[in-house]
Amino acid sequence: MAIFGKKKKEEAPAVDPAKLIKTSVPFSSPPETAKVPEPVKLTEEQQKKYNDILKHFQDPDLEVYTTEKNPTVKAKLSEHEKAWLTRECFLRYLRATKWDVKSCISRIEGSLSWRREFGITGENDVVTADLVSEENETGKEVVLGYENDARPILYLKPGRQNTKTSSRQVQHLVFMLERVIDYMPPGQDSLALLIDFKQYDDVQSVGGAKIPPVNVGRQVLHILQTHYPERLGKSLLTNIPWLGWTFLKIIHPFIDPLTREKLVFDEPFTDYCPVEQLDKLYGGYVDFTYDHSVYWDKMNAIADEKKAHYFKRFQQFGSIVGLSEFDLRGEGDELKYPVKQLRETSNGKSSIEKVGSVEAITEQVKTLEVA
Repeated sequence: MAIFGKKKKEEAPAVDPAKLIKTSVPFSSPPETAKVPEPVKLTEEQQKKYNDILKHFQDPDLEVYTTEKNPTVKAKLSEHEKAWLTRECFLRYLRATKWDVKSCISRIEGSLSWRREFGITGENDVVTADLVSEENETGKEVVLGYENDARPILYLKPGRQNTKTSSRQVQHLVFMLERVIDYMPPGQDSLALLIDFKQYDDVQSVGGAKIPPVNVGRQVLHILQTHYPERLGKSLLTNIPWLGWTFLKIIHPFIDPLTREKLVFDEPFTDYCPVEQLDKLYGGYVDFTYDHSVYWDKMNAIADEKKAHYFKRFQQFGSIVGLSEFDLRGEGDELKYPVKQLRETSNGKSSIEKVGSVEAITEQVKTLEVA
């Protein structure tokens, strides 16, 4: 496999100490040098398929299974689940299913069921900051900075592993994925992974290898590819040891072709990330020190504030399925991506209303109150 052909790793250049930016907390927004790429306009055929997906999930009587495994019970969508069902969500799943409407609907409903079973719906969540806090005490996963396309970066450092293999390790990774998604700026709906396999002497050994077992790797890949499709924009890998290459070769057949294209091996991270938000270990200007007592609370506080902003705007615009993440993460009363909402009229026929601003929502509410 040519993708795994080893080459000599380029060492990160020494950084002028005068340029270093000391911090122990995440950046809350990308630097001005990072720019979100313009979205690709949909074709007529793609728009039609998108409308079919939107119509399906706007059905007020829609019910989805409450578990992914052994599904038996169904329930209607909660308000938080409707907030998850955005324009970009539909487009991500459509691209992942090669614009097959039936397959797309099945995949999205499957992810809704999985999120309910896993405990990350946004209501009475099982996977919380308190549950996984211990997993991150050594800073093995860190949300820090943004890359050139304004994707938030999630650092994964297997060499800082501090716990034995368990289901909580998977819960921890999913929790951090949800957190880094909260950090996305308006217009950006993918993330960057920076994976450093370096071993760290200051982390006490917990026994066994720090490279995850293959079965855990496969489970994580299943979650990423099935329930977070098109979320990975770039994955930068460095300091890969012999055992790491072996693991990657074993797991390679389970990585879908689109994901493989996004993997970058042992190239200068400064080619992909603004130096003012890149850790100095990789040639950036950020002198980052992980202190769990400082970082963990601040990282979660920033994410919670962004999530609250997102959900407040979702409610302001009528809690409508199909709103855009651009508008929900942004500011202002006008929608960049007005959404069509299917409604049932008094004679039982369907009508379509287009919502484009907070004022339009207010007028609709007044009309309903008068009626």
